[in-house]
Amino acid sequence: MDTVTVDAPGRLHFGLLDLRGGMGRRFGGVGAPAPGVSVCVAVSPAGDVVAEGSESERAADFARRFLAYHDIRGGARIVVERSIPAHAGLGSGTQLGLSIAKGLAELYRVAATPVELARAVGRAKRSAVGTWTFAGAGFVVEGGRRIGVHDDVGPLLARQPFPSSWRCVLAVPDAPPGVSGATEARAFAELPLPDERDVERVSHLVLLGLLPSVIEGDIETFGAALSEVQEINGRWFSHAQGGMFAPGPSAEIIRLMRDGGAPGVGQSSWGPSVYAIVDGDDAAESLSARIRDRCAHRVALYAGPFPSTGSAFSRG
Repeated sequence: MDTVTVDAPGRLHFGLLDLRGGMGRRFGGVGAPAPGVSVCVAVSPAGDVVAEGSESERAADFARRFLAYHDIRGGARIVVERSIPAHAGLGSGTQLGLSIAKGLAELYRVAATPVELARAVGRAKRSAVGTWTFAGAGFVVEGGRRIGVHDDVGPLLARQPFPSSWRCVLAVPDAPPGVSGATEARAFAELPLPDERDVERVSHLVLLGLLPSVIEGDIETFGAALSEVQEINGRWFSHAQGGMFAPGPSAEIIRLMRDGGAPGVGQSSWGPSVYAIVDGDDAAESLSARIRDRCAHRVALYAGPFPSTGSAFSRG
């Protein structure tokens, strides 16, 4: 029996570019594949759609969406062998949906780009960072959705590999889940428009701070620019999440990371996952130990280099 197995890393969302839409596009964003967390799905032929493993109902829904989108009359057996922590700010839904779409595309010989995969399963309705980290590794910048275009997906503007010595410390605290689904849609609808100068500042930080410094391996400049993007985004979303960062463990761990000397820190999407970017294994191990020893909450820690690839598939 033909089985397609797809692996994909979680995604870190470093921040949005524009909530105003004054240039005809909204959202846009920057991010990267996440270390230590990933999804793995196995897709094989079946007469109907059946799904097993974690998030099986969601997996089945993604499969049905893809099959209906392409008018495919067959079914599929979906086995979710490994999943990303749900509603933790790590793109669990997008990476699951894209993985199933990729598996079905390979199974049924459908040629589909990452954008077409996202459209088929209804992802990238706001941010396309997860779509582009699924497609490949590195620091990614996407250009936002065109206002008024229903199925638009933000285009990939830049992808740059991280310096080989940079490490990411990812902390996933045992905390209430981040905002998602219909609640997320309402939150975006109710957010006050940010000051235009803030929007301009974020774009300036991305173009002349983050991108040049990741190319040149300047972690201090990268970290300072990333932290400022996070602070600006935090102000934009404070109305919905109750502060610059998700309150409780997330804000506490951010403080520990900053006080521990991490050049760049932030919260991924709505959290509660937070991260720090440091240089070298020793710095990553030291910061991880600091969090384990001093954080008053249970937290899962992942430390290592950024993934060197996006998604991958195999046949068996």
